[in-house]
Amino acid sequence: MTHPAPEPASEDLLRRMAPQVLGALLRRYGHFDAAEDAVQEALLAAARQWPEEGRPRNPRGWLIRVASRRLTDQLRSEAARRRREETAAALTPRDEFVAPPPGEGRAPAEEDTLTLLLLCCSADLPAAGRIALTLRAVGGLTTAEIARALLVPEATMAQRISRAKRRIRTSASPFGSPADPADPADPADPADGEQEREQARERAARPADVLHVLYLIFNEGYTATSGRELQRADLATEAIRLTRAVHALLPDDGEVAGLLALMLLTDARRAARTGPDGSLIPLAEQDRTRWDRDAIAEGVALVSDALTRTPLGPYQLRAAIAAVHDEAAGDEDTDWAEILALYEVLVRLVPGPVERLGHAVAVAMVHGPRRALDLLAALDEDDHLAGHHRLEAVRAHLLEMAGDRAAARAAYAKAAGLTLSTPERRYLLSRAARIAE
Repeated sequence: MTHPAPEPASEDLLRRMAPQVLGALLRRYGHFDAAEDAVQEALLAAARQWPEEGRPRNPRGWLIRVASRRLTDQLRSEAARRRREETAAALTPRDEFVAPPPGEGRAPAEEDTLTLLLLCCSADLPAAGRIALTLRAVGGLTTAEIARALLVPEATMAQRISRAKRRIRTSASPFGSPADPADPADPADPADGEQEREQARERAARPADVLHVLYLIFNEGYTATSGRELQRADLATEAIRLTRAVHALLPDDGEVAGLLALMLLTDARRAARTGPDGSLIPLAEQDRTRWDRDAIAEGVALVSDALTRTPLGPYQLRAAIAAVHDEAAGDEDTDWAEILALYEVLVRLVPGPVERLGHAVAVAMVHGPRRALDLLAALDEDDHLAGHHRLEAVRAHLLEMAGDRAAARAAYAKAAGLTLSTPERRYLLSRAARIAE
């Protein structure tokens, strides 16, 4: 059944639904690789049929039903041996996968993406494989986007994802359901529901990779690494939603709270980051009256609570830095001394290239650009950041602060040539042109 005025398929809707549908299939069937293929076929079917027939009343249920049929057909067709035939027969769906009435015991739609997230971070996979696979399956990023987000070559990332999938195929049962599909738990039994919740807590008990992946998904949404748009709000919003879900599972984990606070404090500036034409507006020039004050208040409360009662961690420090920016009435009121002090602690905990780059900016604001430029010279030797547009963009900014206009102009132009983001390229070129005037 469809609405009287049916809506066609939406690319954003399908991208948002994809991890939910994959999570639902994995929860019921396992078979990650085959389930992923089945979901892709269902998405293609939706893209073809919905524009003509209209969007179903329950899009998610439609996608799960179609993907389930594709998956079971695939499992049956691969039954070359008797054991495979028996497995496929045991996995035959028992219902039509429409929205279940309350009390049926099936996980709600909003939990399926979280289920997929936790499953992709299985200990059976190496850390690099978990991150890459989760960004692909949950974040919906392409291999090229993942490679840029992780600062590695695209070929390396393709191999990493391929190895992760191969590991899944050969593993005994890394993505099995909590209960055997042939002998499902009684949905009315409270003990079974508690068992599933406990299993979810155990999977979330090693949150480092989960948080890293969520952070990467959010960053890609907040500042897309390529394309015509600066932001992909759907990815940033989904990352916040998932982090809230993890926070609900682990309310006493300071780093989970810190990451959620960091996302809220950063995303609060979204409306002010672009002009009417989509052009990039840097932090110092943003209209702060357009910032989301409710999100800022929530983020400040989260990080303040975490800093006072949990062990200190990198996400809490990043959130504290974001809070200093957000609480300043104007750019000129920013407490850069406090930001520098926080960065000093952060780079001791996480001496990564991105953290050191931020530290250099804070040094420039407190001690002047020349000292910061010396710090950037060391980053030129970093394999991950050398030749990255952000390093050149910061260098250009510091050279401009130091009054070296020719070198700043050249650095802005170099940074513009390295980025694949159209708004960032335009902004960098405009800075170079302004210096030339």
